Amino acid sequence: MSFFRSLPPEAALLHIFQAFPTAARPLLEYIEVVLRGDSPLSAGERELIAAYVSHLNNCDYCRSIHRDAAIALGISADVLENLLSSGGTEKVDHRLAPVLELVHKLTLSPGTITAEDAGAIFAAGWDDRALHDAVAVCALFNLINRFVNGLGVEAPAWYTKRSAEQLTRHGYADLLKRLPPEQ
Repeated sequence: MSFFRSLPPEAALLHIFQAFPTAARPLLEYIEVVLRGDSPLSAGERELIAAYVSHLNNCDYCRSIHRDAAIALGISADVLENLLSSGGTEKVDHRLAPVLELVHKLTLSPGTITAEDAGAIFAAGWDDRALHDAVAVCALFNLINRFVNGLGVEAPAWYTKRSAEQLTRHGYADLLKRLPPEQ
């Protein structure tokens, strides 16, 4: 239920973006680059990171949407549900485990990140770009989760499923088309 007085109580994040398009436009452009641009991490892996960070931040709205998007983009539902329920990376692909461990640490205790955390990602076969992109997704969702939770954004399960389907099919750039024209 949105905290805004000028929007209906059931306003979703898109409605807030539409109400404040000047701030939303560059954010949506950045989201498109981070989650759908070129990356050694697949779009599904980046959606998994978004769902995991959202889970760690108790942001049910984002966790639901990005969990469903990750599954639609090829992430195993069993692996994802195990990660979200136990927090353990033992069922995750061995290359992705150190990425998720860094994301966990960066979300819950960001001041404790060390070169060893990055080194574990490199040892798993990832490069600088993968490290950058994992941190970018993590940082982005720490921001978005606080935005969503701080504004009281919630949605029923049917809405989050539909949103995940649309993001899977059309990406985030499609949301830009749904904003009012620039003035």
